[in-house]
Amino acid sequence: MTEIGIGILGGGYMGKAHSVAMASVGAVFNTAIRPRLEMICASSPESAERYRVAYGFSRATHDWQALVNDPAVEAIVIATPQETHKEIAEAAFALGKPVFCEKPLGASISESAAMVAAAEKAGVVNMTGFNYIRTPASQFARKLIADGAIGDVTWFRGEHTEDFMADPQSPATWRTTGMANGTMGDLAPHMINAALALLGSIDQVMADVETVHKTRPGGDVTNDDHAQMMCRFANGVMGHMYFSRVATGRKMGYAYEVTGTKGAIRFDQEDQNAIWFYSMDEPEATRGFRKILTGPAHPDYEPFCQGPGHGTGYQDQIIIEAKDFLEAIATKTNTWPTFKDGHDVNRIVAAALASSDAKSWQDVNAF
Repeated sequence: MTEIGIGILGGGYMGKAHSVAMASVGAVFNTAIRPRLEMICASSPESAERYRVAYGFSRATHDWQALVNDPAVEAIVIATPQETHKEIAEAAFALGKPVFCEKPLGASISESAAMVAAAEKAGVVNMTGFNYIRTPASQFARKLIADGAIGDVTWFRGEHTEDFMADPQSPATWRTTGMANGTMGDLAPHMINAALALLGSIDQVMADVETVHKTRPGGDVTNDDHAQMMCRFANGVMGHMYFSRVATGRKMGYAYEVTGTKGAIRFDQEDQNAIWFYSMDEPEATRGFRKILTGPAHPDYEPFCQGPGHGTGYQDQIIIEAKDFLEAIATKTNTWPTFKDGHDVNRIVAAALASSDAKSWQDVNAF
């Protein structure tokens, strides 16, 4: 068994999730490499020290360069705002250190392209954080599709809908400023990533992006509230996606439907421990969607619980990510999704924004 010193940049929402994951992953999955919580970085010495004590790190700093350059920090987790990603990742790659970076990768498509180039030049493990696709249910759905359980896929519909900005009287915040913090920058990447995971690459998009509430108490809104996007996958399948932060009543509407010639699959993250499966092989009299509860027979479930239907939660998805990152480091082999996969999502977002501006179909390969 080998230890590895982990440095996490950012101690807030995702910083805490990754800290808890790294503290737990060895016990849950009995990983060959065991993380050591070496150093955490936050925006001030006071907040860094507070996070160090709360999460169990050995040391703390408010200087990201000190963390990246420290020899005891052997792998990096970036959970800071998008505009900081590129500089941190490039510095870590220059030292040959593996990097896990939260989505979306960088603050722009040019930055994510540069991050991919730096990762490939360094030849070290790199991974982008898309946690929702790692639920046991979605991993199982992905396997069913790949195994041909629903036949040839003919249609995909996906959404990522929440309502944290549904109230027009909610005040203007950092979330309402800059396209990177809008719905296409924040929520859309998760469902686009799911579409790529389930069906493969997307060739063309046609999108309509809108700001519903253009002003809020405290200021103007400079990014988007919701968007719809038609798409054509490289395999010819037709699809549609909808993204919204103003979808009243939806809390975690990461949901998709996949229709095939022999069956269909439905999933909704608000019921994340189940998928709905329809098979044309069933007798006509009893044929219909049936609910399959996840259990030890499904991917990455049993290490958490031996009881079918008992379920896993949000934090468990981050622990699964940590396991995959550590396995990639142990085997010196990248695991999906890499920085390139994160960049591919950014390319589709860029194509969708261009489509909305031009009111026309856009070729993703042009971005």
